[in-house]
Amino acid sequence: MPISMETIDRVAGVVRAKIKKTPRIGLILGTGLGRLAEAVQQPTILPYPELPDWPVSTVAGHAGRLVIGELDGQALLVMQGRIHFYEGYDMAQVTLPVRVMQRLGIEILIVTNAAGAINPGFEPGDVMLITDHLNLAGMAGLNPLIGPNLDEFGPRFPDMSRAYDRALCELTRQVAKQTVTLLHEGVYVGLSGPSFESPADLRFLRTAGADAVGMSTVPEVIVARHGGTRVLGFSGISNKANLDGNTVTSHEEVLASGGVIVPKLEILIRGVLRAL
Repeated sequence: MPISMETIDRVAGVVRAKIKKTPRIGLILGTGLGRLAEAVQQPTILPYPELPDWPVSTVAGHAGRLVIGELDGQALLVMQGRIHFYEGYDMAQVTLPVRVMQRLGIEILIVTNAAGAINPGFEPGDVMLITDHLNLAGMAGLNPLIGPNLDEFGPRFPDMSRAYDRALCELTRQVAKQTVTLLHEGVYVGLSGPSFESPADLRFLRTAGADAVGMSTVPEVIVARHGGTRVLGFSGISNKANLDGNTVTSHEEVLASGGVIVPKLEILIRGVLRAL
């Protein structure tokens, strides 16, 4: 069911009333990556259940709260845990937080996720800069923009040829080089989940040009771009490509990988924040 402007503005009003400074940048933290929020200074913390109409995270590894404050000179709103379609929410609910960010005036959205490797050259603990995505869920009819267009945000048919901001990507490459941080680049494919992919799925996705796969991010990016928000995206590689079916993937493995991925993401994201 589409989310109304009244609902979006009601939630935005509650958040606005509780913060001291309007955030310029939004950050969505994926599975096992919530520790990044601990670096935010002078935080205002808003648990999701305290926000009207805000969907609640139900998955382990997602704390389910907003952390709003400053980091490296930037006013920042952090989603410490996201919402997924597979939890039973519809796409409008999944992307409501992005709409709220846009009404708060956020200019840049940084999205992160834990993703499975498709590219055989990727190892668990690696970080991939997302340069493009495959919207397979959207191709199957689960696009977050289905329904009446919200003209206050953007056009009926928004362009996605540059979903991930090229200037922000280049800035990230410079940070990676300066800090000697290994940074892969590639295409992220978003599926609905919650089942992990079969070896045949992965071989198909690899043939289609994908490098990493997950169950989030793409709907958020589409809504962000519809509203003119610039996007920077990262995938933390949580498990090796299982193209031959000889390994078993588990949620526990994904959570454990966060301990290796978070320090690398922190270097990259904080480097970008300082450079903005």
